[in-house]
Amino acid sequence: MAETMKIQQTLDCKGLLCPLPIIKLSKAIKGIQVGEIVEMLATDPGSVPDVKAFQAQTGHEILASEQQAGVYRFLVKRTK
Repeated sequence: MAETMKIQQTLDCKGLLCPLPIIKLSKAIKGIQVGEIVEMLATDPGSVPDVKAFQAQTGHEILASEQQAGVYRFLVKRTK
């Protein structure tokens, strides 16, 4: 499913600690159109609850959240 979605922008936040990944995600979301998707890669385990909180606060949709080999991958769709 995730492979068929068009990712507008990829954020490499590996090595960054909270709150930097979310700050970068917030800026990236503002720079894309409604319906477009940002992929964020992070290594901070704190990014998991942070992205959930980001979704709750902003209303943008988390399409995917997965972890592989210590890297967390999120696909976030701009909803408004």
